Amino acid sequence: MVQFPSDFIWGAACAAYQCEGAWDADGKGPNIWDDFCHELKGHHVRNNDNGDVACDSYHRYREDIALMKAHNIRAYRFSISWARVIPDGDGEVNEAGLRYYSDLVDALIENGIEPMVTLFHWDLPSALQRKGGWQNRDIVKAFERYATLIAELFKGRVKQYMTINEPPCVVLGYRVGVLAPGLKLPDEECIRIFHNMLLAHSAGMRAIKAVEPDARVGIVPCGKLCYPETDTPENREAAYRATFDMGHGDWTFTYSTLLDPLVFRRYDESAPEVVRRFAATIPDSDWALMEKPDFIGINVYEGEPVDGAGNTVKHPVGMPLTACKWPITPRVMHYGPTNVYRRYGLPVMITENGLSCNDIVFLDGQVHDPKRIDFLTRYLTELSKAVEEGTPVLGYLQWSILDNFEWASGYDERFGLIYVDYATQQRIPKDSARWYAKVIETNGACLN
Repeated sequence: MVQFPSDFIWGAACAAYQCEGAWDADGKGPNIWDDFCHELKGHHVRNNDNGDVACDSYHRYREDIALMKAHNIRAYRFSISWARVIPDGDGEVNEAGLRYYSDLVDALIENGIEPMVTLFHWDLPSALQRKGGWQNRDIVKAFERYATLIAELFKGRVKQYMTINEPPCVVLGYRVGVLAPGLKLPDEECIRIFHNMLLAHSAGMRAIKAVEPDARVGIVPCGKLCYPETDTPENREAAYRATFDMGHGDWTFTYSTLLDPLVFRRYDESAPEVVRRFAATIPDSDWALMEKPDFIGINVYEGEPVDGAGNTVKHPVGMPLTACKWPITPRVMHYGPTNVYRRYGLPVMITENGLSCNDIVFLDGQVHDPKRIDFLTRYLTELSKAVEEGTPVLGYLQWSILDNFEWASGYDERFGLIYVDYATQQRIPKDSARWYAKVIETNGACLN
């Protein structure tokens, strides 16, 4: 029986660079994604796409909010473009940028939608990157000032904040170069970047709380989430251990890398040598600065099945895939949140979950996406099992409200509940939008 708490938060999400457009409008400064898409004539991104216009939500946000209201969306997670409000990241404030976000928040509240703010969703101001970006510890002070500015802007209106979205993906842009800023640095520098982001989260959290003491402030890590190939006590325990083992796969994509320092003020014993060497140089004064988040945001797309020994089990031939070829693994939505809560003892929120489909406008003018409805039904049903077992899940934010710019994949991937015709900017709610409206209206009961 699918059941969710009466105060469960149902919403949707998007991010500034992916939907706003208006890349140089009204005093906005450039960011590293502007640079990444524009340099080499866009050859970093599929089809030479860029976020210059995207969904043009900067100009069309009222239309988008009206669509959210029409489909019962109760909360909207959006990110602030740091360079839109402080063009060089740490200097003069851009009043036009502040006014845009203030108006956006007012419009959400007027329509009964709770605003949920992410301070950093990958689009670092270019001027800060020229100073070393996340490699330069000075960014911590800049982030603290930025967090204070946003908290003061939204004082009394916003009570849900996320500091940094998916730090491992930020590091990916420094380590592998497939994302902005497109660098290829050694692991010794990458662990330093993680450390600076942890300090920035902590400083940002303190800054928000100083302005809005009853705000709830989280962070959104990402990484492997393992689930048992077969549901036995032994396999459950193996999946738990594998999820947080920094030696199981890529150490940069583990929840342990981010959350262990914040919650336990240490790194896990499974950390690789490069992390252990760096940890030995961290002064006690830095450990004392680490702030445990109020909640943990979990972005769930796919999971990794493991056997009783914790070994990864190969997906079967013909495994169902999304349009971007990610495996469909609904059971991760049960065990992922459960294991994160078990380790850290903090409430969790599903801050992203969805899939890319090959959506088209059919001859009847509508966008029919039964695969998305099936996918979300399966994942939400599994999430209810985590809730039933006692995991405090605060809410669920579908990714994403609109089709949008999907980073290095450009516009090929469509994750939205609402179809966007990028040539005309026409919005067409998909069948899944109407389905999700019913899920929200019934607090998930219709999933039964």
